Amino acid sequence: MNAQRIRLIIGLMTLALVGIIYLQVYWIGWNIRLNEEQFDKNVFAALNRVADKLQNIETVSELEMMDKSRSASAAQRAAQLSGNGYAGRDSLPNPIGESQSFEDNVTRWEYMKVMQSLDEKSLAERIQLDLLAQSIREEIESRGIQSDYQYGIYSKDRNSYVIVNDHYVVEDSGPQISHGGAPTLFNSPYKVALFTQSLESPGYLSLYFPNRTRLVLGSVIGTLVLSVIFTGIILFCFWYTIQVIYRQKQLSEMKNDFINNMTHEFKTPIATISLAADSIGSPMIMSHPEKIKRFVDIIRQENRRMNSQVERVLQMALIDKKDFQLSIGEFNLHEVIQQAVDNFSLQVEKREGTLQTDLKAEKPVIEGDATHIASIIHNLLDNANKYSPEKPEITISTRDVAMGVEITVADKGMGISKEVRKHIFDKFYRVHTGNIHDVKGFGLGLSYVKAIVTAHRGLIDVVSEPGKGSSFSLTFPRRVEG
Repeated sequence: MNAQRIRLIIGLMTLALVGIIYLQVYWIGWNIRLNEEQFDKNVFAALNRVADKLQNIETVSELEMMDKSRSASAAQRAAQLSGNGYAGRDSLPNPIGESQSFEDNVTRWEYMKVMQSLDEKSLAERIQLDLLAQSIREEIESRGIQSDYQYGIYSKDRNSYVIVNDHYVVEDSGPQISHGGAPTLFNSPYKVALFTQSLESPGYLSLYFPNRTRLVLGSVIGTLVLSVIFTGIILFCFWYTIQVIYRQKQLSEMKNDFINNMTHEFKTPIATISLAADSIGSPMIMSHPEKIKRFVDIIRQENRRMNSQVERVLQMALIDKKDFQLSIGEFNLHEVIQQAVDNFSLQVEKREGTLQTDLKAEKPVIEGDATHIASIIHNLLDNANKYSPEKPEITISTRDVAMGVEITVADKGMGISKEVRKHIFDKFYRVHTGNIHDVKGFGLGLSYVKAIVTAHRGLIDVVSEPGKGSSFSLTFPRRVEG
């Protein structure tokens, strides 16, 4: 999968993900707005219903009191009014029309007198606290609103609240403030005018819900939480898919590098063996036993070299499958290091380099697999030599640490960048050098080192800077617990 196709796929996936998230946010916002509108509608319906109740009950009550105080019947009152100059039908107000009877006009006139007497009362006198509280509670609960609330009656004459939460507000002699000590009620959007049958409403009833936001979100909170969870899952899957795509891309590149490196690693010894075999068959060589022995040694050496490469690949396969066992035993770490240095010093000397030791550990005896540990030390020395451009300067040192013994292999070679350090322990990973194969190998050395150190319950760390060299530190416990 080429880079352009990968970018196209990632772009389409990103676009689809952004679209899904946008739709989720839009749908949730729309649902919340719908709930807000429904909540506001229910509250205003409840307020209007309460206002109507207060007005109707007040009117009926006042009319009943007037009926009790009547000393004469409607006909006698009409005669009295007629004797005082109101006998004409047209002398009484008739707002409804000419079809209204005299008795109807008298009743309407009485109603107007009732309204006039009510308008002369203060707003607080016109409202019964128990009736107000009961009406609000019934109307709110009947609409399914289960929440704490505050209510108040605002008087335009006093420019202040006269009733707040079942209590009359006492009017003092000080200056009045616009909200009458109830700022939350004053700023609440839920207000309806009271006693609107008057020429001008004397005040209004207001409600305030401290938990309005929670109430609005209450019905969608489950959906909101599920939406967030599922969106998070989608984001995780998207991130994981991107990681898998890039990982597959890296694996593809490493596979190609491995095949190229394997070709170059095997091509030289195969060519050498082929040339030596042809030379042995030559009549000129067959008569010289010493030359035959030399070519046989070359064939044997190159065969061991190829066998070593194959064994390394097979060994890593066993490590990956966890199908290998360490041969644990006590050994002197300094002796293993010194033997590896003695075997490797010749390769460094060929490049006019130096290989020094600084073995300061006072307790170098540890438990472990001496063969594997010798191999990883050889790998680190080999890397230090390969990645030093000229005249390698390599130092291997030991010291005692709290965990056990620490081995450090340091060089002054080309170093490793921060980005490359993230992948150097990956199997088959090698620094890209184009088509130049001056640094041989399969990219298995450091992955093998890490696998063996981990199998010994140890730690590995690398410090490197491009152009200044690298330092690999391996820490082994003195005892390997099963």
